[in-house]
Amino acid sequence: MTAPLEIAANVLMTASIILAGRNNIHSWWIGMVGCVLFAVLFFQVNLYADVMLQLFFIVTCVIGWLQWRRGANGKPLPITRTGWRSLAWVVPAGIASVAIYGMLLHRFTNAYAPFIDSAVLVFSIIAQFLLMSRRIETWAFWLLVNTVAVPLYYSRGLHLTAVLYAAYWINALISWYWWGVQARRAAQAPAVIADA
Repeated sequence: MTAPLEIAANVLMTASIILAGRNNIHSWWIGMVGCVLFAVLFFQVNLYADVMLQLFFIVTCVIGWLQWRRGANGKPLPITRTGWRSLAWVVPAGIASVAIYGMLLHRFTNAYAPFIDSAVLVFSIIAQFLLMSRRIETWAFWLLVNTVAVPLYYSRGLHLTAVLYAAYWINALISWYWWGVQARRAAQAPAVIADA
């Protein structure tokens, strides 16, 4: 049976993730509350890297909310591309970080699946920084995170969380497309104004 804590955490995070995909600033404060609930939930099932991840998310939700709110030079922060060449160093660095943090968890805690849990942590951090800057590539990293997280959470009996992370995988695909559409529209807008 699904615990009320898991249900509440998932309801809030689902709302936050859908709003992020729709480029809505309310994603951030709803996400903060959901992260608090998830931190408690993950602590209860010995997913310590995920607990640390939730604490990281709480801090970055505040920063992301301020960045989106302040924007760029008084205008809303635009959706942009980072470019895969700029991210070429990120994947090897991420893999190295997974190995190091996973080894620490394996050696010093009773963490369940420390390397898989660490992969969720590390690549979520990368995805979150890209999301905070409204970079389209965030959704590729969220796809990776969701792919790893679904079997991890299911194996710990967090069946609702696993099912919703599978839905988040679909949301990441849709959001990747939607953010691309919005970025193209924004890029074309000055040209339309100039022609008018």
